[in-house]
Amino acid sequence: MELLENPLDGTRISYRVFGDGATDAPAVVLVHGTALSQAIWRGFGWVRELQQQYRVITLDLRGHGRSDKPYDEDAYDQALFVADVLTVLDTLEVRSAHYIGYSLGGRVGFELAASHPGRLASLVTLGGSPRTGQGVFDRTFFPGCIDTIVARGMQAFVDRWAEHLGHPLDNSTQAALLANDGKALAAYMRKTEEDPGVPVHALSTLTLPLLMIAGTEDHSRVRAAARVQSLLPRMPVRLLDGATHGRTPRHPDALPAVRQWLADQG
Repeated sequence: MELLENPLDGTRISYRVFGDGATDAPAVVLVHGTALSQAIWRGFGWVRELQQQYRVITLDLRGHGRSDKPYDEDAYDQALFVADVLTVLDTLEVRSAHYIGYSLGGRVGFELAASHPGRLASLVTLGGSPRTGQGVFDRTFFPGCIDTIVARGMQAFVDRWAEHLGHPLDNSTQAALLANDGKALAAYMRKTEEDPGVPVHALSTLTLPLLMIAGTEDHSRVRAAARVQSLLPRMPVRLLDGATHGRTPRHPDALPAVRQWLADQG
């Protein structure tokens, strides 16, 4: 695992590269969701499968994993998340990569596609959306989740979410959540709920290959995919039967769908 500095503000970003070391293999960037880390891609088997054919790059976005965790809400502007990804790609001399983002990673992917389309060979979002919106974390986790983190810490957050779901969290997700700095995570969440999203005019002019994947039980992301598809009618949407937002990257059809998508891109 390596660390590098985002030149815009000096925030250090953790990343890893997997594969046979061949720099001419197509690059695939995997970007995690809120309160998780790059470790999910190994835990859920994505790295093992994809590194056989691709140069796989994972990273921890600021405020997550082993990257720096600023307490200033302004440190979580979308432009800085985009710069985190671009800094990793520039360091690895990757001019264009297939980008796969789950949840927050999908939101960053849309921002990257709109601002630097030439850097992406394709974009896949898993439970992603071009806009976050007010109250999204209460809907994704449980009502009052940010206040719970601030007042009682990450263990209380994990316990409350499991109670809300009605079942314990899997070990990989629980470990990733408990590794968070609660103060930094709350700052990120508050800033992100103010996010205006990618403008409609920018979405409607996207020309790169784009696939949106959502679980049928992740209703807000299904609606988000339908809205984007109304702007980009040729964009495919893949719905994962029975999947909630949290289960989307672990659904048995998710990884095969992405592998086929990547193969179709040539």
